[in-house]
Amino acid sequence: MSHHLDTPLAAQNGQLYIDDLYVFPGEGSTVFAMDVNSNITGVYAEPGFHPEARYEFKVHVDGADHESLTYRFSFGEPDADGRQPWRLHALTGADAREDSAEGDLVLEGRSGETAETGGTRAWTGRIVDPFYIDLDLLAIVNGAVAKGTAPDLSSWRPGEARNTFAGTTVETIVLEVPHARAQVKPGARIGVWCATKLATDAGGWRQINRGGNPMMWPIFWPGDTDFSNPANTRHPSEDVAAVGDAIAGQVAAVVRATGTSADPEGYGQTVSRQLFPDVLPYVVGTPASFGFASRNGRTHADNAPEAMLSLVTNMPVPSGLGPATASAARTAQFPYVVPA
Repeated sequence: MSHHLDTPLAAQNGQLYIDDLYVFPGEGSTVFAMDVNSNITGVYAEPGFHPEARYEFKVHVDGADHESLTYRFSFGEPDADGRQPWRLHALTGADAREDSAEGDLVLEGRSGETAETGGTRAWTGRIVDPFYIDLDLLAIVNGAVAKGTAPDLSSWRPGEARNTFAGTTVETIVLEVPHARAQVKPGARIGVWCATKLATDAGGWRQINRGGNPMMWPIFWPGDTDFSNPANTRHPSEDVAAVGDAIAGQVAAVVRATGTSADPEGYGQTVSRQLFPDVLPYVVGTPASFGFASRNGRTHADNAPEAMLSLVTNMPVPSGLGPATASAARTAQFPYVVPA
């Protein structure tokens, strides 16, 4: 589950903690972007990416329970300028689920520079964070979800909203894959999530964090300050059995309190089925949008917080912010972000 500032551990070593996941069309391609290591909590422990970790994009095809394509980034130690070498491997079929599988080397590069081969492009480095929300609004919805009450928006002034993330930075991994790749041809229905994994003393790998739909952790588990929730180490295929009914119940309680549905339990189950398994849905080659009309991928401009807060409460929750809020933090050309 992705988050920006949930735990003391995230502040100590944000290199392993996922802030956001984006999936959207590029130039005859699909773009995957993963943000980690936000400095929103203050001075982050170390810049860059963890040299003993893996950063993976996982792709499920046609609603499959498990991924059949994994793009795995690994990083080396930073040089005197803070630049890190990295390698990208692609794993397909059953290998996409195996930590022990090596996969095929696709690209090698260096942070802060574009690497390209055969239409596949990648860029990694520190950027201006394009995410935007006023955390005062999130706190209101947090309280309602935790207590099963209607959100009290009486004191909320959308016209006075301020982006709490203005001026903050994150590390990003941007990967652009051409549509010639079999699993990401136009029309393919995919589900995408990302994960960070850390090498273990025993020689294996331990999943530290994962991200799919935006805002999941901040909305449903904001109080997990000791980072003990097992959601981060689960595979998405386990989500429904593990928390599907619990999340449906939380949503139903809020909606019952708001009086916005004649069947709160049914609404809660509907929302739970949309959010779990926690993978970001996308139809390859179509316009991406995470909003009210559809949840099809996610662009850097999308007001995902407003869409998610409104979804779980079944009522309009105006954020007071919009795509123009962070327009200076994104570009229309690869790598689609603005270096910090």
